Amino acid sequence: MLGPKATPADVLRFAKEKGVEIVDFRFMDFPGLWQHTSAPIRVLDESSFEDGFGFDGSSIRGWQGIHESDMLLLPDPTTAFLDPFCSIPTLVLLSNIQDPITREDYSRDPRNVCRKAVEYVKSTGIADLACFGPEAEFFVFDEIRYSEAQNHASYMIDSREGFWNTGAEEKPNLGYKVRYKEGYFPCPPIDTMQDLRSEMVLTMQDVGLEVEAHHHEVATAGQAEIDLKFQPILTMADHLTIYKYIVKNVARKHGKAATFMPKPVFMDNGSGMHVHFSLWRGDKPLFAGDKYAGLSDTALYAIGGLLAHASALVALTNPTTNSYRRLVPGFEAPNRLAYSSRNRSAAIRIPMYSPSPKAKRLEFRCPDPTCNPYLAFSAILMAALDGIQNKIEPGDPLDKDIYDLPPEEERKVPLTPGSLEEALACLERDHQFLLKGDVFTADVIKTWIQYKRIREVSAVRVRPHPHEFALYFDA
Repeated sequence: MLGPKATPADVLRFAKEKGVEIVDFRFMDFPGLWQHTSAPIRVLDESSFEDGFGFDGSSIRGWQGIHESDMLLLPDPTTAFLDPFCSIPTLVLLSNIQDPITREDYSRDPRNVCRKAVEYVKSTGIADLACFGPEAEFFVFDEIRYSEAQNHASYMIDSREGFWNTGAEEKPNLGYKVRYKEGYFPCPPIDTMQDLRSEMVLTMQDVGLEVEAHHHEVATAGQAEIDLKFQPILTMADHLTIYKYIVKNVARKHGKAATFMPKPVFMDNGSGMHVHFSLWRGDKPLFAGDKYAGLSDTALYAIGGLLAHASALVALTNPTTNSYRRLVPGFEAPNRLAYSSRNRSAAIRIPMYSPSPKAKRLEFRCPDPTCNPYLAFSAILMAALDGIQNKIEPGDPLDKDIYDLPPEEERKVPLTPGSLEEALACLERDHQFLLKGDVFTADVIKTWIQYKRIREVSAVRVRPHPHEFALYFDA
């Protein structure tokens, strides 16, 4: 990417140097899927970055009605990069959305929400920078099939790494399979994805993303993690979007399919996205101090805000019905609303790898990578800021393995919502903290809840589940 100081002139110069023939404008739809439209490079000039390009907003999920469909794409010159997968030289420009009549930024544009969060942080006087570092996990499968109609429903996934294939006729089957819950960190030949992940990493670096590490994850069947170096909130939301694009397309290039679906494999670990974040004023890390785990009062209040609003937050950070197959008490996901240093069974962890104050951060462990990063990161930030502004005490830390607590202690630790439907109800009751600074609008919250209830919760609720036939067909 050209970077934060790039101008329209820099973009045009870059395009000419690289022999670009096509410009591709990209933006995020409301639920969180990248969209794009392309044009010959000759249509792009310096005025394009102010005048924008028209498109039909009524065809984008969760956006305009057909009677008010005209919208504008405004390309952001700081986000320019060459698409690594197009055979024809193609320049990618991430874009913001505006109303063509009022020229106001569109409230339901997720990137606009995040841009407003950046400005709100500064306006509070608490901090001038919020940094985020997500650890997105995903699966890479060799085959995926799914089908549904009124009279049937099925899915089938397969992976040469899957432990269910120890007896498969692979001609030859060499027997190196990842045992359930033992995928963290075996070397090749058990880990078959080393070169694939490395290619993903190198591709990310080629387009300007900073990568810290990659490895096989806990589950069988090709679960992986690639970690990005922390960045300012808007930059990281952009980078995570590009990250997912690269992961999917490198996998496809090798005849495989990558998915960020949280729980595609029964009885093995799901894919989460632990989110590290910190607040800064100038060069001063605001979360470092002399309190518990080396935290400041500011950090403890931020934890208080996260815990106080966590049940509403997960409607945005864990936004699918499948998300709650992972957030199940007693399994691998942290669904107990507590905080602790080093303890991975708590919803909020304080990493203790480094004594440096600059490394002091919070890790919110509930989210998963199906979230819209612009909305999820902004919501996490707003909850933390609300905690700081209102000096919300987080209570005592829980430095025990929550999964092994006796029942009388376990009952005292609150749980995350058990379903998307429950999380949306929590968001409906508790969202005033998101409306501060007009970061989220009431319309955004209302549309999100309606869209999810109608398009996802109700759609899943009315369909028979295959396991119900195993349980009840002979009733």
